[in-house]
Amino acid sequence: MNQLYDLRKEPNGTWTVFDAKTGRPAEMGSRTMIGMTMKDADEIVVFLNCHNAQRRKAAEG
Repeated sequence: MNQLYDLRKEPNGTWTVFDAKTGRPAEMGSRTMIGMTMKDADEIVVFLNCHNAQRRKAAEG
């Protein structure tokens, strides 16, 4: 699966979910995915990548 979202550890020890194409932090609704625990960030990366894959598959027909 081609992953659009990934995570990175920030210098302060928190984690950011980011868009691999732009390098910018991902957003869900009005929340920017920064300052997270590794567990939470990892769960969101899995969710966003699965959701993105399902959307692409549906668009292909």
